[in-house]
Amino acid sequence: MKKVLIIEDEKDLAELLAFNLEKEGYAATCVYDGKQGLERAGTELPDLILLDLMLPGLLGTEVCKALRKDQRTAHIPIIMITAKGDEIDRVVGFEVGADDYIVKPFSMREVALRVKAVMRRFEQETKLPTPELLSIGDIAIDKQRHTVTSAGVEIDLTSTEFKLLLYLAEKKECVQSREQLLQRVWGYNNSGDTRTVDTHVTRLRGKLGAPSDIIKTVRGFGYKIEE
Repeated sequence: MKKVLIIEDEKDLAELLAFNLEKEGYAATCVYDGKQGLERAGTELPDLILLDLMLPGLLGTEVCKALRKDQRTAHIPIIMITAKGDEIDRVVGFEVGADDYIVKPFSMREVALRVKAVMRRFEQETKLPTPELLSIGDIAIDKQRHTVTSAGVEIDLTSTEFKLLLYLAEKKECVQSREQLLQRVWGYNNSGDTRTVDTHVTRLRGKLGAPSDIIKTVRGFGYKIEE
């Protein structure tokens, strides 16, 4: 049974999330402030964390950064849950290491689908990859070590950013719609918030620097990698 840790200060909402996730077959635990949530994550090592942004004790962004710095919890998928839906808030969430982002109000069905999709994606990523180095322009992707270098410098990417770059690279010269990327990279079978794709591409380009000009925007449709 997969374990989900819910760090949410609204007790009624946290318990509702736990109830619905347990109906889906998960073991859910609720914690109501950031500091306790961080401690619980380090001891329980859940399979996924649902993390509110505005928390007492320690903000969700600080919790997320601390989880990513701890070797025990660095690879646990994190879905940020918040009432804030502005572009800047999504960017900040992804910047500190969140893997997905859900804005209140939301349906419990949406949460269950997002949890399932993120877990499935991470399970696929933990399978032993085929040793292979993929190079495009000044960017080199090591599929075995899950590392990326840009102009000879190793770049620190989140798991989602790595998968997005790898998928576009493997589909080089082929345009991928935002909906296709949501399905292939995020694992969403139904249409989702395509702004998530745009936010990740922006972050990815910023980290890669000048060599990122191989990532082309196809206006009104999606993205492709083109040397």
